[in-house]
Amino acid sequence: MKNTIYVLLLAFLTIPNLTAQDFSDIDKSPMDVTIIRNQNHSPMARVIYSRPSKNDRDIFGNLVPYGKVWRTGANEATEITIYNDMSISGQKIPAGTYSLYTIPNKTEWTIILNKNINIWGTASNYDSEKDLIRIKAPARTAAATIEDFSMAFQPIDNGANLLMGWDDTYVEIPFKNAE
Repeated sequence: MKNTIYVLLLAFLTIPNLTAQDFSDIDKSPMDVTIIRNQNHSPMARVIYSRPSKNDRDIFGNLVPYGKVWRTGANEATEITIYNDMSISGQKIPAGTYSLYTIPNKTEWTIILNKNINIWGTASNYDSEKDLIRIKAPARTAAATIEDFSMAFQPIDNGANLLMGWDDTYVEIPFKNAE
């Protein structure tokens, strides 16, 4: 009996604690989702993206260079699902899932919906031949610093604005129900 207790005590002390969790490798830019529903509670659009943090970095024009295609977040390319035909700036968007890229500049951004989905990042995977649309949106100054890249839908008549903001900048893109 005494030997059994010693063996169990020795095993307890030498075997690592199997219940301890190590979250040190947790994603630094966690995924998030924003969704807008119509008055009948049916989804209109959904965006899945990763949220990098500012962390005292100079974002636009530095970490995210001006004039270059950006995956609009971190990790995988941001994806937007449109559940019913919609339009942006008069350009029709068929229902479906698209990658959402942007080209930030100081005073305006180019917003790109691309047919290539389920891809990592931008540099080697972005294919402009698969662009569905490109529109311009003015870059605006945020009322307060936005620490984590964020997206949200704001209901408007006959659709929703998609707001995207980080650091001291945001843009809004009006999605309208197709007629």
